[in-house]
Amino acid sequence: MKALVHYNYGPPDVLKLEAVEKPTPKENQVLIKVHAASVNAGDWRGMRADPFLIRLGGGFLKPKNPRIGSDVAGRVEAVGESVTQFQPGDEVFGCAGGSFAEYVLAREAFLAPKPTNRSFEEAAAVPVAGLTALQGLRDAGGIQSGQKVLIQGASGGVGTFAVQIAKSFGAEVTAVCSTRNLDMLRSIGADHVIDYTKEDFTRNRQQYDLILAVNGYHSLFAYRRALSPQGVYACAGGTMPQFFQAILLGRFMSKDGGKKMGSMGIAKVTREDLVFLGKLLEAGTIAPVIDQCYPLNKVAEAIRYIEDSHAQGKVVITVEQRVEQVTQQTSRA
Repeated sequence: MKALVHYNYGPPDVLKLEAVEKPTPKENQVLIKVHAASVNAGDWRGMRADPFLIRLGGGFLKPKNPRIGSDVAGRVEAVGESVTQFQPGDEVFGCAGGSFAEYVLAREAFLAPKPTNRSFEEAAAVPVAGLTALQGLRDAGGIQSGQKVLIQGASGGVGTFAVQIAKSFGAEVTAVCSTRNLDMLRSIGADHVIDYTKEDFTRNRQQYDLILAVNGYHSLFAYRRALSPQGVYACAGGTMPQFFQAILLGRFMSKDGGKKMGSMGIAKVTREDLVFLGKLLEAGTIAPVIDQCYPLNKVAEAIRYIEDSHAQGKVVITVEQRVEQVTQQTSRA
């Protein structure tokens, strides 16, 4: 089988498509024939060891695990002895380390049935970005129906899911993005859109019950100014200084008054949440925004595109030989 590997940290040029041994599932593992995967920030950050702290767990001088990729959608090829939820032939989606490959192993608990009315490409776009959006809004933000919710960084993978998931909870959603993304965000359900190149939402005197900042760049004091008296700010992603600021300073600022400030941390992969997202996808409540599809041998180009062009929504890797040209896909069932 073929898989993407990188034996050194660095730019996309370090990636190589090589022949590797086809794995065999252990007790609680599922072997998946990969039909599609998608690119997440964690993939290229791990490739570059950016931030540097990645080296502490992933290998100081070179990667301990040369494989890359995290989202997957495909068909079950084989299962371990302890697996009860799936059998060969089942269509699944979820999370699996090293998913930029023809076959990949995944834990049973990290998979859910793929909706039959959705393509592998659509399903592969969901897991990491969808889990981050869901858990940021629901768990960190405590989202409630009727709230005014602002999504900063709304045009990316996490942001486009966050807009749609917030709407599914009954919120009034404001999306913050650049000029070129305004119409796209309206098309997926945003009630209001703010062009950050023309307006600073932290200074327009509007207040929100929940702010989910995806790679946010304002200070915590600016976010706090934009919150309602009992509002919640949750940071999702961003630089290491932003992350630690949200954790440390946010905890201190939350003690003063009813506003809560903090980071959602890293999304947790759970079967329950994947099933929940699968049902939203099946019903058409969420529809992945897919900017581009690339074949497996063009993953380096896909990552360059993301780094250079700030993709709308998700960039998907189609592993099968057929490559469907999907551009800015926002259709609903």
